[in-house]
Amino acid sequence: MGDQPTEEIEELDEAFEGEHRGAFGEFGGESSGFIDRAFRERIVLASVTLSGDNIEEAEASLDELAQLVDTAGADPVARVQQNRLSPDRATYVGSGKAEEIRQISESLDADTVVFDNELSPAQQGNLEKMLKRSALDRTAVILDIFAQNASSPEGKAQVELAQLRYRLPRLRRSGRTFSQQAGGIGTRGPGETQLEVDRRRLMRRITKLEGNLKQLRKNRATQSKSRKRTSNRAVAIVGYTNAGKSTLLNALTDAGVLVEDRLFATLDATTRRLALPGGEAVFLTDTVGFVRKLPHQLVEAFTSTLDVVIDADLLLHLVDASDPDPSGSINAVRTVLKEIGADTVPEVFVFNKADLDPVAAQQLKAHEPGSVVCSATTGEGLEDLLEVVGSHLRRLTRTVDLLIPFDRGDIMAQVHREGEVVEETNSEQGWLIRARFEEASVGRLEEFIDPGAKTNL
Repeated sequence: MGDQPTEEIEELDEAFEGEHRGAFGEFGGESSGFIDRAFRERIVLASVTLSGDNIEEAEASLDELAQLVDTAGADPVARVQQNRLSPDRATYVGSGKAEEIRQISESLDADTVVFDNELSPAQQGNLEKMLKRSALDRTAVILDIFAQNASSPEGKAQVELAQLRYRLPRLRRSGRTFSQQAGGIGTRGPGETQLEVDRRRLMRRITKLEGNLKQLRKNRATQSKSRKRTSNRAVAIVGYTNAGKSTLLNALTDAGVLVEDRLFATLDATTRRLALPGGEAVFLTDTVGFVRKLPHQLVEAFTSTLDVVIDADLLLHLVDASDPDPSGSINAVRTVLKEIGADTVPEVFVFNKADLDPVAAQQLKAHEPGSVVCSATTGEGLEDLLEVVGSHLRRLTRTVDLLIPFDRGDIMAQVHREGEVVEETNSEQGWLIRARFEEASVGRLEEFIDPGAKTNL
C-alpha cells in the first residue's frame, strides 16, 4: 500500500486460458453492450475505500451500484470491499485482493466483476487477465443503462458518443484478434493492424457524432433566443435519478412523459408550457437524472441537453423525501451543476414523495428556508409550489403601466418584443398597457410610463 512507483505500468504478462459468458473484455462475447442482456449475468461488486474517504458514503455508493447493475439487467451476487491508502497502479485493488475476487467469482459462477471505482484502461485489462472474466467499472454500467433508455435521435447520439469515447482506449481488450493485417480500399495499405483499422473507424464515427451534436446545439441556441424574445421564463427540474421529475412535469403540465420506478427512465429533455397562478407563462423542462460519480464522459456528451439547465431562470431541485440519504443525493446533483456551470442559477428545493414519508419531508423543509414539500403523485403541495415559482420569477421582472400614443406603433412593437403584456386597453390618449419587463427594458420605455398608475409607484 502507499504510493506506487511513478513509472508507466504496463499490462500484466500473465497468460490465462479460458472463456466466460461476460459481454465485455478479452474473454467476453460479441455483445454491443458492456453487460450481456441475452441472459441475467451474475455480478460480483467490488469497492475500494481510500484513505480519507467517508465510509458511510462509500457504503451508499455501493448500494447504488447494486441498483445500477439490476437496472442494467444483471444480478449482483456478492460484494467485496477493501480499504487502501491509495490505489494499486496496476490493478487498483492489488494482486492479493484480485486473487480473492477471482476465487469468489469462480465459487459463485459469476460472469463479471463490477468495480465502484473508475478503472484506467490498463487496470481494466490487467484485472480481466487476473480474474479470467470481464472487469467493468461504474462508468461502463451507467453507459450501458443510458444506451438502453435513450429514445430520441439526440439522446442516442449522445450516448453513442460517450460509449465510443469510453471504448477507444480499451480497443485492445476487444474480443476480436487484432494481429491480422489489413489492406485495400479504406485502409493505409498492407501492414496495418486490425486494431489500427478499428481505431480509425471509431475516430471517424466520433467526429461525425460530434458534428451532428454541434449542429443540434446550434439549433437549441436558436430556440433559446426565440424563447427569450417571447419573454417567457424557463424553469428546469433537476434532481437525483428517480426523484420523481417526470411525474412532477406530468402533474403540472399533462406532458405524458414515460414514468417508471427505475434509474434513468428519462434521458431526453422534455419542455412544456406552464401557466402560473399570476397569469405568467413559463417553459418547464424535465432533465436527465443525476447519480453519485456521474461519469464525466456523460456530462460532456449531454452538454446540449444540459444547456437547458444552464440557461434556466430557476431550478427546481427535486429531492426524494423518502431517500435514506437525501444529503448525498443533493451533493451529487450540486456537483454536476457546478461542473456544467449551472451552480449560480437560483434554486428552490422541492421535497417530493411526501406521501411516503411526511415526517422526513417536513424535517428537510425545516432545514431549507423557502423550500416546498409536495407529492407529485397525489398532488399535495403543488399549488404551493406554483406560488413559490411565480414569486421567484416575479423578482426578476418589474410590472409597469404604459401610456403609448396611437401613432407610436414602433413602441407597441417593442413592448410586445421585450415584455409580457398582462393587460391592454384603449383610452383617448392612446394604448394603456400593463406589462412585465426586465429592468433594462423599463429604462428604455421610461418616457411612456403612466405616472398616475399605482403599479408604477
